[in-house]
Amino acid sequence: MLKVFVPNGGRIEQRQFHEPDEALPAAIWYDLIEPAPSEIRAVETALGVELPRREDMQEIEISSRLYQDGAALFMTVTLMSQAETPQPKSDAFTFVVTPAALVTLRYSQPLAFTNFANWIQRTPSACSASDLAFIGLFEAIVDRAADVLERTSGDIDAIGRSVFEVKDARAVQSSLLQTALRGIGRYGTLISGISESLLTLSRANAFFTASAAAWLHKEAKVRVKTIDRDIRSLHDHATFLSQKVNFMLDATLGLLNIEQNNIIKIFSVAAVAFLPPTLIASIYGMNFKEFPELNWYYGYPFALVLMLLSAALPFYYFRRRGWL
Repeated sequence: MLKVFVPNGGRIEQRQFHEPDEALPAAIWYDLIEPAPSEIRAVETALGVELPRREDMQEIEISSRLYQDGAALFMTVTLMSQAETPQPKSDAFTFVVTPAALVTLRYSQPLAFTNFANWIQRTPSACSASDLAFIGLFEAIVDRAADVLERTSGDIDAIGRSVFEVKDARAVQSSLLQTALRGIGRYGTLISGISESLLTLSRANAFFTASAAAWLHKEAKVRVKTIDRDIRSLHDHATFLSQKVNFMLDATLGLLNIEQNNIIKIFSVAAVAFLPPTLIASIYGMNFKEFPELNWYYGYPFALVLMLLSAALPFYYFRRRGWL
């Protein structure tokens, strides 16, 4: 899919090209979403640049992710998508910024891109040049990361309250702890992905600021500094949340161990309590010919009472010691 955002009479129109073989109009933003080879060639022809292929976008070395080819700046970052789903994923996104246009190459659809596309159509003056469009898109991505971190923080607090603020500790069952454990694992993965995204965004922002200094607008120079501060503050918050998730993971595992230990303790106490009755029954079950109580009229009730007392006394002792 190829979306083109074209300035037209003080407005920015979004057009979708189904026939990319035709000449593309001059645009502020060319958005390639899971593009066909013909769509990639059309953008390359219009701007005179060579776009990276998907396998090139997966490389992790800085020289392959941040580089300059003539006047075009190539920046590949890792972004989160599907953050609201049970299985959020990270994917590589490439931004190509030239003095004339912004190109984005992606194979997933994060909400930040949709929000930015709607915003530039409502506020065309804020994206009158390629550098302003790039910075505006970066701001939308950072704002989206902030929203996800804010919601994640609230969800983590809710998990903590469900587990640690229960008045009756016996109400914390293993099923609740297992649910909490799955939630903690999901949010840990999400925070890790956002931290990686913020790291790559910070590198791309620094590279763009240094490489495009000659043709950046004055407004753009101010906004990139704000983006850098926002990214740093979000990274610090993500680090805090990561530590919080690790604490909750350790605490939840500790509660699971305590519950399992309580179950084992019950079986251990039962085994110890029923050991004396078993001993008594074994003694009176011996088949010796000369047995003193063999012909005793009260022998059987005496043995039963003795076994009950020998079982009750350990239970009483354990309760006195607070072991039950």
